[in-house]
Amino acid sequence: MTTPHENGAPVNLEGKYVAMVVCWLLGNGCLFSWNSMLTIEDYYVNLFPLDLATSGKGGIGTFIGICAISGAFGVADAHVQGGMVGDLSFMRPEFIQSFLAGLAASGVLTSALRLITKSAFENSQNGLRKGAMLFFAISTFFELLCVLLYAFIFPKLPIVKYYRSKAASEGSKTVSADLAAGGIQTQPIKGAEEDPKQLERLSNKELLLQNIDYALDMFLIYVLTLSIFPGFLSEDTGSHSLGSWYPLVLIAMYNVWDLVGRYIPLMEILKLESRKGLVIVILSRFLLIPAFYFTAKYGDQGWMITLTSFLGLTNGYLTVCVLTSAPKGYKGPEQNALGNLLVFCLLGGIFAGVTLDWLWLIGKGW
Repeated sequence: MTTPHENGAPVNLEGKYVAMVVCWLLGNGCLFSWNSMLTIEDYYVNLFPLDLATSGKGGIGTFIGICAISGAFGVADAHVQGGMVGDLSFMRPEFIQSFLAGLAASGVLTSALRLITKSAFENSQNGLRKGAMLFFAISTFFELLCVLLYAFIFPKLPIVKYYRSKAASEGSKTVSADLAAGGIQTQPIKGAEEDPKQLERLSNKELLLQNIDYALDMFLIYVLTLSIFPGFLSEDTGSHSLGSWYPLVLIAMYNVWDLVGRYIPLMEILKLESRKGLVIVILSRFLLIPAFYFTAKYGDQGWMITLTSFLGLTNGYLTVCVLTSAPKGYKGPEQNALGNLLVFCLLGGIFAGVTLDWLWLIGKGW
């Protein structure tokens, strides 16, 4: 099955929908470990009270070990997410959207799985730990399946072979190495030997300068989100009647609406592609900070759930709008590099947001 490309060349679309499903599953796997650590928060609070250094039941050694494992998950996520977005940036926008939707779906699935395991063992002896262990076992199994899926299924899809060969012919060395390892030969661009400039690409610095607004967009989206979610929601959620279930419900609502937001851009009429428009919307989103502050102080759980849902909705929607708009108009190697740069800014925003999250504790006597 082929369809005309934007340059008039036929594109092999065989395996397109299978590739979209695989991208969705790989997006799930990319964040499943991190979301597992995040969603098990009620177990950690029970295991490691705030007076950890003096009487925490989990012990300082165990706590340091879990922190090290969390750090390893962060390093792995940065490599995988950056690599995948870079890989998909020179393919079709639908692939990036599916992958990003899978990232959000991992949060929904881990939240649902955590609620089920918590409920199943709630009344049994040492039930919190049993539920956590079952939860981690299922998560680990799914991660293994995703590794096998990327290694043995995804590279063999005709549409993936087509776009990787195209990127390699345009000078992408990493893609060429992957194809060579799989026994696939690529053809250079016609006339490239006479005119080597055809294989030249913009430097990372040039790409960043041309797309500085997109880079700042990604950074600011996640600075705001992670300065509120999940830390603030666990500590400053105001009056409520859901007890230990409340943080889990808030996390679940954020994840569900984050997932919904990542599907909205599929409707072209609702997709925001204006570069100025994206900047304005992303900056106006910072009004959520005072909104969360006053809701925690004066509002009830209904308002907090609504605000958390809106935080997730806008996070998912804006992420997809930026990452599907930015790579347009570049050659394969440039799209790959730009995807990596934007994920770097995204992760930088996550780091800054998590750091700023501690500011909510000022004045609380902690």
